[in-house]
Amino acid sequence: MNLDPLIFISAGEPSGDFLGAQLIKALKSEFNEKIEFIGIGGPLMQAEGLTTLFPMEELSVMGFTEIISHIRHVLRRINQTVNTIQTLSPEAVITIDSPGFNFRVAKKLRKCKSRSPLLIHYVAPSVWAWRPGRAKKIAAFFDHLLVLFPFEPPYFIEHNLPTTFVGHPIVELRFGTDFRSTYKIAEDEKLVVLLPGSRRSEIERMMPIFIETINLLDNKKLHVVIPTLPHLLELVKSYPLKFPATIITDQADKLSCFQAADVALATSGTVSLELAATNTPMIVAYKISKISYWLAKKLVKIKFMCLVNILLKKPVVPEFVQEACNPEILAKELTILLENSAIKASLQKEFSEAISMLYPQDLLPSTKAAKVVRDLVAGAGFEPTTFRL
Repeated sequence: MNLDPLIFISAGEPSGDFLGAQLIKALKSEFNEKIEFIGIGGPLMQAEGLTTLFPMEELSVMGFTEIISHIRHVLRRINQTVNTIQTLSPEAVITIDSPGFNFRVAKKLRKCKSRSPLLIHYVAPSVWAWRPGRAKKIAAFFDHLLVLFPFEPPYFIEHNLPTTFVGHPIVELRFGTDFRSTYKIAEDEKLVVLLPGSRRSEIERMMPIFIETINLLDNKKLHVVIPTLPHLLELVKSYPLKFPATIITDQADKLSCFQAADVALATSGTVSLELAATNTPMIVAYKISKISYWLAKKLVKIKFMCLVNILLKKPVVPEFVQEACNPEILAKELTILLENSAIKASLQKEFSEAISMLYPQDLLPSTKAAKVVRDLVAGAGFEPTTFRL
């Protein structure tokens, strides 16, 4: 019979998979390897020892209207997850981002008649951007919140939800080898990175715009690199380019590619912080369904879309949304960045300032998060059942 502590961790998308993998690694260190993990995660979390209930990719659904067609399947997975947690009675449940799925799981667990495990959420909902009332709502069913940005704790502490700023995983990224040398890309070729998103729906919407943008460029010596995820590789390959292109799926290669790149065209998201961490000049673009955009305009209360701009409170990174997200405008802006070699140097100071705000200084984010979890588990006095997988 194995009575090592059991932690249930649930992530729903690649950024959460990275966070979860780093956290699992740190928790194994905090518990001297005497700990088990089950939950929902991708390849990175599984490589660290997580047993996943089902493929994480099933939860990579976004948008106000897009989720409707998947709702029945998602509800079945929510019930499966709750039932599994009730059966295994882990010491703690850690949900990572993906509020559409994870919040529903947490609420169901809190309503259960039997004692619910310690409920910890990692990555705060963006109440500073839209729907601030969510802070009060989640305070009703989580025991602790781990947040990535230093300005977030007050929004939740106000509603008596204990909250710890642990820092952003961007500061833990590790780079690979010399990208140009590895992939035989000549130094006189301009390297443009396309980042159409990490979800199928994003790629299907953004990739045609990005491809047309690149095809409008006049530069004859251009090499395009498209980082993607293994399960999206065939989809990305289905879009033709007139320029030489390399598609990569390795995380370390992606970051090395950013370091070598002359410019990036990115769908808005966490990737803007990765680009800032590698001092890569970028353009951020985004386009969603008209209904989703109309709803977002009613709800979103912030001036900027790009996380770098939000942190710095000024438009350092050019943003192009909806109607402005069209190939002619994007191609013109890319040309400016490609032809101005001084931009990378001028942006370096701005990017460095933004990234420095994401580091709590005393510990790496994953280590700090793991120590918080360890202390919470120790303080909860939770007695698990003796059944384990």
